[in-house]
Amino acid sequence: MTDKKLSGKRVLMVIAPNQFRDEELIEPKKVFLEEGAEVTVAACKPGEAKGMLGASVKPDLLVCDAKAENFDALVVVGGMGSPTYLWGDDDLHNLAQSLERENKVVAAICLSGAALANAGVLRGRRATVYATPDSVKALEAGGAEYVQEHVVQDGLIITADGPDAARDFGLAVAKAMTSTVVTTK
Repeated sequence: MTDKKLSGKRVLMVIAPNQFRDEELIEPKKVFLEEGAEVTVAACKPGEAKGMLGASVKPDLLVCDAKAENFDALVVVGGMGSPTYLWGDDDLHNLAQSLERENKVVAAICLSGAALANAGVLRGRRATVYATPDSVKALEAGGAEYVQEHVVQDGLIITADGPDAARDFGLAVAKAMTSTVVTTK
């Protein structure tokens, strides 16, 4: 018998193919793996993805090939590449909407909170983002209540404001995957 809380759970982490924030991938992923989850990394373009701080990652799959029914949580990693590659990605938006409809955890950190807002999954919810004029505007345009906190959870939707929150964000996602949360939407 295993005492790992996420045994049998599957997490999809989405990164930009260029300029994702390294620790926003590495720290939550470490939490998920330590707790026994299976982690799959996806990007919207094939080939090696490059992090802002030098990390190099070969994604396991493309976002367009990911199916909501295969995962228990979606975690969208931030970084400077997020506005370019993730904010307007229809495949990512559809995936986030599908997981939300299935009452699964949908999470984003840093600038990627705007991708969830653009997908429509933050409407009527409290959320945070790495605060830039464009990212805060995207949250508000998506119907979210912008909150200036490191990690914000509203039902099964979790957002975080940046790299300093990466570990706490990972812990919040892991906890949400193991508990029954009543959604307010």
